[in-house]
Amino acid sequence: MSNWNPDDKHSWLPPAAEDAVHPRPEHSADTSEVDDYSVAASTDFQSEEIPVAEQFSESSAETAQTSSQPRRSVIGVATLALVAGFIGGAAGYQFSDIVGNAPTTLGAVEINQAEAQNQSRPDGSIAAIAAKVTPSVVAIEVDSSAGSGTGSGFIIDESGYIVTNNHVIDTAVNSGSITVNLTDGRSYDATIVGRNSAYDLAVIKIDAQNLTPRPLGNSDGLVVGDTVVAVGAPLGLAGTVTSGIVSALNRPVTAGGSGEASFINAVQTDAAINPGNSGGPLVDASGFVIGVNSAIATMSSGLGQAGSIGLGFAIPVNQAKRIAEEIISTGQSRIPIVGVQLDMEAPVNGALIAAITADGPAESTALKVGDIVTAVNGRIVRDGTEFIVAVRSYTPGETITLTLETGKKVKVTLGANVTDS
Repeated sequence: MSNWNPDDKHSWLPPAAEDAVHPRPEHSADTSEVDDYSVAASTDFQSEEIPVAEQFSESSAETAQTSSQPRRSVIGVATLALVAGFIGGAAGYQFSDIVGNAPTTLGAVEINQAEAQNQSRPDGSIAAIAAKVTPSVVAIEVDSSAGSGTGSGFIIDESGYIVTNNHVIDTAVNSGSITVNLTDGRSYDATIVGRNSAYDLAVIKIDAQNLTPRPLGNSDGLVVGDTVVAVGAPLGLAGTVTSGIVSALNRPVTAGGSGEASFINAVQTDAAINPGNSGGPLVDASGFVIGVNSAIATMSSGLGQAGSIGLGFAIPVNQAKRIAEEIISTGQSRIPIVGVQLDMEAPVNGALIAAITADGPAESTALKVGDIVTAVNGRIVRDGTEFIVAVRSYTPGETITLTLETGKKVKVTLGANVTDS
């Protein structure tokens, strides 16, 4: 039996999709110390409520190449090449006779064409959703001694606060620069307000006027099959819009970053998400943000394409809202903890408790070493990862019910650990 340390990097997908989750390299980790921390004193927060509701360089007659400068990029590094399908311009209309070089003009040909449509689109159409959402989405460039990267984010209020992924900006925490590019062409330096690597979320801020915040929806109301739209800057191509549906809910996904592994109770979507989309919004048919795009699954190296294969994962906006409000209010945010360590490799159907943390929330309960937890508030958990993801979908201070393999039920009031200032 080995114990997982939350400082170890970790990456996992459900067994049916054992592909690489980007942007992070996989790291092995044996135990899950869900909460081996003393309960921080900052469980009493005065939260600020969030309302709910490259540059292209060279071109020639034959090719035009578009690239973001070599970057760590969200979920990867990529260069996109666009190959032109013709050579020259007016040469298509006038030719020279091979023998006498006498100009010959072709006869005029007119092909029927429909009139241009009015560019207004009905509410609920993908075009209408894109028109509402795109002005709130930003492209993020990060430069630091650890490398360069690009990602996405979205504006949440007129003061300049922007939500993105922690892994988009984490290399600039100690040194480096963050540049935010708006859709209207303006660019601003950004500062990190706070971040939470456990949820892969961060809040940055720009000093700008006339911003267009994007209202937040409610991810608790999502059902499989709902229409969703992803907006971001994949491969540095700002303002890219893709659409799809909610493919699954409560999908347990983990991804390793530069610090603690992120455990995501993800919204799965088939909307195309590619390197550079991370941190951008996933919105519903009304244009409300219902998730923060964070990770994708790709085929193993050599087995297929490295970009989107229709398996994208977003952090539910209800979790993002709480974390962002705490960060804006205090510069920090909380992780709910049970106060146990798990054996992540135990061959059992459930989460095997390997240790009870001293002075943690579980110490005063009936939980004991060797217990196997099979459900959290009625939600089935088949291993340690699913247990952690389920627990982190709640808020510190809430009381949850753990079901043991024996059928016994144990109530635990969640403590808190403060992460990443």
